[in-house]
Amino acid sequence: MSSKKAISRLAMVGIIIVVIVVAAVGVYWYSLEPERLRQEKLKQTIVIGTTDKIHRLDPAKAYDFYTWEVMTNIGEGLMKYKPGTTELEWGIATNYTVSASGLNYTFTLREGLKFNDGTPLNATAVKWSIERVIRLDQDPAWLVSAFVDSVEVVDTYKVKINLKDAVSYFPALLALAPTYFPISSKAFPANEVKDVTDGWHGPYKVTKWEKDVVLELEANPDYYGTQPKSKYIVVNFIKDAITLRFAIQKGDIDIAWRTLRPIDISDLKTMEELNVTEVPGPYIRYIILNTNTTMHPDNVKLVRQAIAAAVNRTAIAKKVFMGTVEPLYSMIPMGMWGHTDEFKTKYGDGNLTLARALLTQAGYSETNKFAFDLWYTPTHYGDTEADVAVILKDDLEKTGMISVTLKSAEWSTYLDYMFAGTMPVFLLGWYPDYIDPDDYTSPFVALVEGDYGTGTFYYNATLNEVLREARIKLTIEERTELYEEVQRTFAEDVPHIPLFQGTLYAFSRANIRGVVLDATMLFRYYLVYKV
Repeated sequence: MSSKKAISRLAMVGIIIVVIVVAAVGVYWYSLEPERLRQEKLKQTIVIGTTDKIHRLDPAKAYDFYTWEVMTNIGEGLMKYKPGTTELEWGIATNYTVSASGLNYTFTLREGLKFNDGTPLNATAVKWSIERVIRLDQDPAWLVSAFVDSVEVVDTYKVKINLKDAVSYFPALLALAPTYFPISSKAFPANEVKDVTDGWHGPYKVTKWEKDVVLELEANPDYYGTQPKSKYIVVNFIKDAITLRFAIQKGDIDIAWRTLRPIDISDLKTMEELNVTEVPGPYIRYIILNTNTTMHPDNVKLVRQAIAAAVNRTAIAKKVFMGTVEPLYSMIPMGMWGHTDEFKTKYGDGNLTLARALLTQAGYSETNKFAFDLWYTPTHYGDTEADVAVILKDDLEKTGMISVTLKSAEWSTYLDYMFAGTMPVFLLGWYPDYIDPDDYTSPFVALVEGDYGTGTFYYNATLNEVLREARIKLTIEERTELYEEVQRTFAEDVPHIPLFQGTLYAFSRANIRGVVLDATMLFRYYLVYKV
């Protein structure tokens, strides 16, 4: 064999070896690619834990704080709140004009928007969405039907909303309530409620929803605004507060958000590996007294007043919540203009002497007790709810003239009972539909006799007129005077009893940034990121 052929063969062998090595290296790196991609996705994923649940993923039906939070992250209204403030800013609209009468709002929409299913988001979609809420007439429909007379399409990107009465806070209502969010007429049926994940336009789109288990979101590339700071969000629906606490401690989740027990809040605050976000909350808790049931007869008004006197809010705040909530003496929360401590002025706090006097006047005694069922829901408001109910029962039975039987039902059933009017006395919470005193007063009064009035079935024609005046007045001074009158009437008739006002807490791992909470109570997932 010539030396030239030998060299040629060696060169060929070298080439083959190089090809084999390159191929092997390629196969090796290819095998690592899925893991690399998984790690990259993990860096862009925020995992949130909550004990809350999505009720119904349809803006015509959903009427609970947490579902509205989800809708705020996958949808958007004509206006919205600037995060961390109560300042309004533009949403899918870019401007509006309002008539001199205050009855007609004409909005100009952003052009070229589309829903996740590809349907155009235009004036026709806004009109269809608002009218659908009215037509279906579900729980939150009053947020539209009580205000909107009609909706008109002016042109492709202009929509006119005509009101029944001028209300000074209408833009604030548009910013918070998903009942005004445009949705796709292709994805949502016109005449029935349906849970839909792909007919929205917002910062995120839903990629997976397993009811009461998990929600997975991915940044919406077609969203008109700034893209979310984290591409992926995973929400784990956790069964109880104890499990939620351990999940954030072990690092199974990045953020623990609603609802932790007071003892957990106290303990987690001491852990250096966690950040705490804490802001005053606009959510309130109260007792509803159904004025259509055993609470209806005239002499029972005295019983309702006696219950208001016997309730010891300070004990609830200290014993159950370890000072993480504040006693509340009005349905209008502290910190909001118009608030007065009317219930404290009239009844005090845990005033058993007054309670007994009122019960005696009503014809009850230690041998003739007023008996009723007090209902609560065991998980929707966190694990502390049963403790609140027990303390209330104890407070009321200390009068010696009241007998209380505690009963409970899970949230879905609880809502059914509330709307049917079958619970005489029950615990409830309120989260703002819009940031205004009207939202803490008008919903608790029946518009016509027989309406449920958020479970009170309380109809007062004179009070309704005062509330109407308070809605249309333009100055805070004029409106404050009217809301003070409303609070005096509530304290006199006692269709509900304010208990306490909460504080918002979120705990996050040390590498998490962008957790912003404010008076809207809506956690914007699109602001959160890892460092």
